[in-house]
Amino acid sequence: MTDIHPDQRVAVLADAQNLYHTAQSVYSRNIDYAALLSGAVDDRRLTRAIAYVIRADSPKEEAFFDALVDIGFETKIKAIKTFGDGSKKADWDVGMSLDAVTLAGHVDTVVLCTGDGDFARLCSHLRHEGVRVEAMAFEESAADELVAAVDGFTDLSEHADRFLL
Repeated sequence: MTDIHPDQRVAVLADAQNLYHTAQSVYSRNIDYAALLSGAVDDRRLTRAIAYVIRADSPKEEAFFDALVDIGFETKIKAIKTFGDGSKKADWDVGMSLDAVTLAGHVDTVVLCTGDGDFARLCSHLRHEGVRVEAMAFEESAADELVAAVDGFTDLSEHADRFLL
């Protein structure tokens, strides 16, 4: 696979829900999305940055969505679904995967900011298409199959002071 170089076109796809839950459960802190974006781009050319977020009608979420846009992320927002039995579900796996496949012809590298093992198959597909794939996640919650499927993995836990507020 290709090495990192300054002319690489990079797309950053951030699974905000996945990152939030680990940052909260392990560190009781929030993600520094400006640092996350900077670390993902790594002095290359940013083509597109998308943060996938869930609308749960919490008081601070609009300010959070606005802050993501100010940092440089495009936000894709999905409402949380509540089922008849009271269970809730909201994830962006299919949406992130479709965006990654769509962007693959326009970028050299896709950086997935998630630890979700469901993306391992996507990584294999993107690499087969000649796209470098990197992941950024907390090692504590990063699926082994995801880590094995990417060209480069950044453990956010190793750099907690940089990537957490």
